[in-house]
Amino acid sequence: MTSSTSLLFSVFTLFSLLLLASSSKDNTPATITIPLTSTFTNSPSTKPLRFLQHLATASLSRAHHLKHGKTSPLTQISLSPHSYGGHSIPLSFGTPPQKLSFLVDTGSHVVWAPCTTHYTCTNCSFSDAEPKKVPIFNPKLSSSSKILGCRNPKCVNTSSPDVHLGCPPCNGNSKNCSHACPPYSLQYGTGASSGDFLLENLNFPGKTIHEFLVGCTTSAVGEVTSAALAGFGRSMFSLPMQMGVKKFAYCLNSHDYDDTRNSSKLILDYSDGETKGLSYAPFLKNPPDFPIYYYLGVKDIKIGNKLLRIPSKYLAPGSDGRGGLMIDSGFAYGYMTGPVFKKVTNELKKRMSKYRRSLEAEAEIGVTPCYNFTGQKSIKIPDLIYQFRGGATMVVPGKNYFVLIPEISLACFPLTTDAGTNTLEFTPGPSIILGNSQHVDYYVEFDLKNERLGFRQQTCQSCTFMHATGCRCVPARNG
Repeated sequence: MTSSTSLLFSVFTLFSLLLLASSSKDNTPATITIPLTSTFTNSPSTKPLRFLQHLATASLSRAHHLKHGKTSPLTQISLSPHSYGGHSIPLSFGTPPQKLSFLVDTGSHVVWAPCTTHYTCTNCSFSDAEPKKVPIFNPKLSSSSKILGCRNPKCVNTSSPDVHLGCPPCNGNSKNCSHACPPYSLQYGTGASSGDFLLENLNFPGKTIHEFLVGCTTSAVGEVTSAALAGFGRSMFSLPMQMGVKKFAYCLNSHDYDDTRNSSKLILDYSDGETKGLSYAPFLKNPPDFPIYYYLGVKDIKIGNKLLRIPSKYLAPGSDGRGGLMIDSGFAYGYMTGPVFKKVTNELKKRMSKYRRSLEAEAEIGVTPCYNFTGQKSIKIPDLIYQFRGGATMVVPGKNYFVLIPEISLACFPLTTDAGTNTLEFTPGPSIILGNSQHVDYYVEFDLKNERLGFRQQTCQSCTFMHATGCRCVPARNG
């Protein structure tokens, strides 16, 4: 893993220039704005406890994958963020363009799509609400589609260090070598996916990225999603890095788990302009085993006005890959390692002792604590506050990190943990995963050039984005 990571990043600067050179020479817009839609496919309206149980199980699977995917950088790709409450964008590949919906995932780093009419999924699990007909990309219908060749630098650097040894020998001039890069196999959680890498046109109004590296997934085994995936992680092969943008940003609507698919926006920004009114937290250097995640420097966590005094070893990643906080757009709520989870939930139980614990719901769903607020006019949940290095503070209101079901007067803390199921006091991987629901109604900017996260609170429904000024929002209309 360490050797492949060194190889991956040793050529990063040079390779980024090559990627930029492959983009079109047209009048590049300063920003590209794309509709961003919640991808929840289940509704809690009829069976809310079953839905929450599904959410908790899927979230724990996601956390385990993010924390334990250690074979090579390429295998750290989640294939089922649909279950975890993600968001999707439309992207058009090929000539003529073929449009598909891609899940936005800052916890992975490669762009791929179900590909060709021969796409097969063996023993795969799809939710009942998901479409049975898988939308696919067909390279045979595109005049710009090319298989990634063996001698292309992208072939060597997308795989393990010795993958090029699997290429047949080329005679004569290597530029004329027609052998294809070996197929990829993505290992994850309870399944796998495989296919071939393509070089293809990625099309936007006013701009085309030529020879964009995209995975053409032709077969899958186990629990996967039917949607395509756009990796936004810290790698030269992620969507923002291949496009050469300096930052990307979004402002997420509250999805409320009702599948209304309210749309917000994703911005891909080429400009150097400073976005007004943002607080910034620096990205930290990644541990060798987890090179693609966005780690944030955390000083401590508060519940309301109570400082929890979390030991520093949990708040910053060590060289052994243990500890630290990562931000993950593909995770609905998030994760806390056992000792951190206990500190947070113990304080929550003190603050919310006036409400009756619902042990029945906790046993059925598999999350804790849950509260029944029958007879109460409202329920008061303290803020969850992250204090970042550099002085920035993110205040997460209770509605963002609790699941509230007014119909049955239930409120549950849905963050997953390995407390009680893991014999290790300090597990590998990030200690805290900041899920997307925790930054709903925040304008969030990933400043890649300056290696920092910017954010500010605001209402995000019906947003109109403007260059360097963030988001001007008005209430969404009914219907």
